[in-house]
Amino acid sequence: MSIESKSWPASDKATQFVRDSIVLDFFASPFGTGWSESAELLDYLSAARAAGVTGHSVTIAQAADTWEAFLKSHHQFRTSLLEQREHMTFVHSIRDIQHAHETGTSAVIWNSQTSTILGGDLSRVAALREMGIATMQLVYNGRFRAGIGCIESLNSPDTGLTDWGRSIIDEMVKQGIVLDLSHASPQTCDGAMAHMTKSHPGIPVVYTHSIPAGLYVDEPGATEKGCYRNISDQQAKQAADTGGVVCPTFTEWMMDGVWPDDITPHQCAQMLDYYAKLVGVDHVGMATDDMMKLDLVQAFTKANPSLYNDGGYMTDAFDKGAAGCGELSKIIAAVTDELWNMGYSNEDIQKFYGGNLMRVWDQVWR
Repeated sequence: MSIESKSWPASDKATQFVRDSIVLDFFASPFGTGWSESAELLDYLSAARAAGVTGHSVTIAQAADTWEAFLKSHHQFRTSLLEQREHMTFVHSIRDIQHAHETGTSAVIWNSQTSTILGGDLSRVAALREMGIATMQLVYNGRFRAGIGCIESLNSPDTGLTDWGRSIIDEMVKQGIVLDLSHASPQTCDGAMAHMTKSHPGIPVVYTHSIPAGLYVDEPGATEKGCYRNISDQQAKQAADTGGVVCPTFTEWMMDGVWPDDITPHQCAQMLDYYAKLVGVDHVGMATDDMMKLDLVQAFTKANPSLYNDGGYMTDAFDKGAAGCGELSKIIAAVTDELWNMGYSNEDIQKFYGGNLMRVWDQVWR
């Protein structure tokens, strides 16, 4: 979904600023969903390194994946990445990210968009952290043992977080994996925040790839409820109150009623600006949620209709032009120019691009 996206012109100053800064992305492309050949993944990372992108949170599991499916995906990723071992740094600590920046390698930061990989066994949380899982969602779009996803809440009562979900949170905090509430229903988010506040005060919570719903509510083409994947101002503020970070995603189909042929640098900067004004510059991150290839994404959604039972919202957006993401290597320097034009300092922008997430990760991983 991004390899077809356009490259945006930027100033030489912005291009160099990106190369001098730690810049971290998030992409949502497990094997078979966004890439199917090693060369596709390796070429993508090569382009990112050339543009100055330091590293990526890499989705290694999603939806209803089992433990066995997770292990298979982990093997597929590592096997492909090790074809260019000299260009990779597998991240277990903040120092690894700093090392990647200093050496020009790609920082690989594993994340899971599901907790179903535990298969009912909480002892696997420790194994996940040892393998480098840095962040994990409790749920994807549907109904799961841990709680309700955002699409499920459109079609049935939102029963929110379960006791099993609370048990997973407790073990994640113990083992040092960051709780990510992206894709969760409003009630699941509320339940998770209440549990964190009561049982784990001071531990930050993140939304790794969620657009602010308030940014598009007044757009002429906005739907009545907005995109189900976007989060409310209240949700963003709750995460920031824990010391956490909210990361808008440069993914067009979630931009309710605003479906350009290519997301623009100005629109990306608007998302960062919205969150910065809402929760403060210390609580804003960034994510493309890049899915790489549209044909593979569409095949996956058609093969898993229960996970995308959204009344046609996503496919309608695709039909109206939302065919991509803002691939970071092609857009980040131009976004930098836009943020400078909005009055943001170099320090602010470096927080958005990676500094704030590194602060959260450092606290939780330790």
